[in-house]
Amino acid sequence: MSSERLIKKYPNRRLYDTEESRYITLAEVKDLVMHTVPFRVVDSQSETDITRAILLQIIMEQESSGNPLFTATMLERFIRFYGDTTQAAFTAFLDQSLDLFIKQQRMLTEQMQGIWSGNPMDFWMKLGQQNMGFWKDMEEAHRNSVQPASDKPKG
Repeated sequence: MSSERLIKKYPNRRLYDTEESRYITLAEVKDLVMHTVPFRVVDSQSETDITRAILLQIIMEQESSGNPLFTATMLERFIRFYGDTTQAAFTAFLDQSLDLFIKQQRMLTEQMQGIWSGNPMDFWMKLGQQNMGFWKDMEEAHRNSVQPASDKPKG
């Protein structure tokens, strides 16, 4: 088995998964993306890589489904970058920004799993202790702000 799943698109517009030896739908290709399965789509006759076109088709369907990710304004802005001297820089910026967002999302998920994976009472006790410390600090700061200067300890 190769590391990259090969999908062939036939002239009848059907997609054939060579690993599973069956025709698949665009929704199943989307599932491969969602499960981070590496794949490549090629035209069955020319062997041309058409993966980007298939991914764009999935995005088009998702965007048309009623809960779009991109606003019309965002799409207009993207279009303006095509052919612009900053196109490559914009592409790199988007790629790096998306990578950073995904890493932060993963870290947050891991932290939340860590919080809830142990004894829930331990979590609530720790949270309560942190809140008590916070309130004590606030109380002391308030007391210091209203205490007359002559009453403050010298040190």
